[in-house]
Amino acid sequence: MVATEDIKKTVSQEDNDGMSHNPMLYDPLDGVVKTSKTRQYIAALIICLGAVAAGTALAWTSPVLPQISAPVVNSSTIVTPTNSTGNETSPVSPPIPHDDQLQLTVAQQTWVSSLLAIGAFLGALPTGYIADAIGRRYTAMAMDVPFILAWLSISFAKSAGWLYFGRFLIGISTGSFCVVAPMYISEIAETSIRGTLGTLFQLLLTMGILFIYVVGSMVSWTTLSILCLFVPIALLVGMVMLPETPVYLLKKGRRAEAALSLKWLWGRYCDSRSAIQVIQNDLDQTGADASFLDLFTNRGARNGLIISILLMFFQQFSGINAVIFYTESIFKSAGSSLDASICSIIVGVVQVIMTLTSSVLIERAGRKMLLLFSSTVMTICLAILGAYFDMKDSGKDVSHIGWLPLLCMVLFIITFSVGYGPIPWLMMGELFMPDVRATAVALTVMANWLCVFVVTKCFGIMITEWGSDVTFWFFAGCMALATVYVAVAVVETKGRSSSQIQTWLSGH
Repeated sequence: MVATEDIKKTVSQEDNDGMSHNPMLYDPLDGVVKTSKTRQYIAALIICLGAVAAGTALAWTSPVLPQISAPVVNSSTIVTPTNSTGNETSPVSPPIPHDDQLQLTVAQQTWVSSLLAIGAFLGALPTGYIADAIGRRYTAMAMDVPFILAWLSISFAKSAGWLYFGRFLIGISTGSFCVVAPMYISEIAETSIRGTLGTLFQLLLTMGILFIYVVGSMVSWTTLSILCLFVPIALLVGMVMLPETPVYLLKKGRRAEAALSLKWLWGRYCDSRSAIQVIQNDLDQTGADASFLDLFTNRGARNGLIISILLMFFQQFSGINAVIFYTESIFKSAGSSLDASICSIIVGVVQVIMTLTSSVLIERAGRKMLLLFSSTVMTICLAILGAYFDMKDSGKDVSHIGWLPLLCMVLFIITFSVGYGPIPWLMMGELFMPDVRATAVALTVMANWLCVFVVTKCFGIMITEWGSDVTFWFFAGCMALATVYVAVAVVETKGRSSSQIQTWLSGH
């Protein structure tokens, strides 16, 4: 029988810490140990407001550029030069309402679209180092400031230069939160809900996109920008209430604070001593903070980095932007008379619903199964879309199968949203030990944004040089390769601790 005094000993008493008499640090008697998941969900939702802000930034150009573009009149149509991905669009009806103060040329619109990706790429790498220096919580708060400044700059912009400045700043914050939010979530979550919490980043990102599609179709671009400003403000207020992650605090030797953080996140009646010991064992296994080269010399870290980067590569080379680009024409092929804004809203709703479904399935079906399902179905859908455009471009009558590309597009978006949409972000936080996590996650996010930039810039060239059919077949080939890779090289991480995952990555 263990004495009551030993059971009630706190983590800080073990270290002779000055906080040892804090009643919050006492662990419960045997038999009443339990955890609460409510605050873990609250903390994850608060930091994922950064994902909402990123989603609004990504989709902002879609309803806004038609309002601030200098119309190019050609016969009876007005051509809007760019959409939200920076690609050339088809002739559409004259856009609603136009801003006479800001009239951007095609070149200026391209910069407004692409500066976000450039800022995100540049903002990702230093975020890893900052997160290791000042903590995940303070990094999120610091990186939220450019979000606020960016929306202020955009909301009151009277020239293209202020839009450039705002879009670059907003890109820095977007890239930063792609690093720090998944890292924070992976370090506060219990193993049993780590997958569900990990999908929240992509879920709230799609909600931010849907917000822009819906509200952007009803209000002016300045009103829309001001409304977007409230998201990072709410994020900053919310982060003030959250604790630092126990992993970071333990890395810095602040054991009592780590225990307090766990008590806040997991509930007062959790067994903080056992949880702290598990984290400490992982930290002891890795030793001191790793150097940049350790990412490549350590087998486990290297394999984790390869898997993370390849999953991000397959995410972007799934052709998601190509399918969304063709949304309106695919709807028209099916005989629909819906305008572009309604098509975008429908796509946004499907993405939100299916990403939410993924958060439910992730701890049941597992990561690997959902990735395999996602890439297999997307391969089939892309191959059929390629065949459809091949027949259409060759002059064959495809009016009787106008429903087929619409079905493929819906299935594609559904399967992307349950697999390659959220899971790469989730696994990015699972595959690394605390000593290399910040740098590895930053490199992975940089790789993701590089792929975004390449796909966005090359897509128009591919359509012109290869044709729509070959372009879709190319993306189908990438997804077929993804299916093989995941089946052969990726193991299930559901329910596994960090040390178990590292054992597999190290080949033991």
